[in-house]
Amino acid sequence: MARPRKPLLSRDRIVDAARSLVDAEGLAAVSTRRLAAELGVSGPSLYNHFATKDQILEAVADSVSAQVDLSMFEDGRDWRTALHDWAVSYRAALTRHPNIVPVLASGPGRRPAGLRLADAVFGAMVDAGWPPAQATSIGALMRYFIMGSALGSFAGGFVDDETAYDPADYPHLGQAHLLAEHQQRVDERAFETGLRALLDGLALQYERVALHTG
Repeated sequence: MARPRKPLLSRDRIVDAARSLVDAEGLAAVSTRRLAAELGVSGPSLYNHFATKDQILEAVADSVSAQVDLSMFEDGRDWRTALHDWAVSYRAALTRHPNIVPVLASGPGRRPAGLRLADAVFGAMVDAGWPPAQATSIGALMRYFIMGSALGSFAGGFVDDETAYDPADYPHLGQAHLLAEHQQRVDERAFETGLRALLDGLALQYERVALHTG
């Protein structure tokens, strides 16, 4: 009986394995030796697809960017609704893969999915009537906000110990030990509150832009 063949090594297989490793153990866990072991291949075979570990991490980052929905910029939604829905999708992708955020934070560089994302946001804002310079600023602002929200949990930063926050020292943190228990809900509510405040501010600026261009 013929022995079952191992799946052919491909860029996609390498990226999937690296992304799983980053998700489970962080960026420092990724090495060509470790990936080769995970994939059941020899280390040098990886170099037929990626020259360096950094190239692998770049590809992992781009695979996460590719998970972000961009349809809202093409289906007729107004600019504010589109930004809101895109931000929610973007944050969802990052919260599924938080350990890759430091690589994504460096900017899209030459990563195709990251560049498509930046192009979609900028193009939609310009098409909506924002001047190009302000459209660029909006893209940067949204990125700062979304990336920052994914870098860490506010609620998760408090310990689940009611004795940790002495009211003599922290008179307003008497319930802080309860935050960790409701981490996801607290963080999602904080993100939505900040996102709506940010969009409210942009809407006011947009009215001024309309007045000057109308």
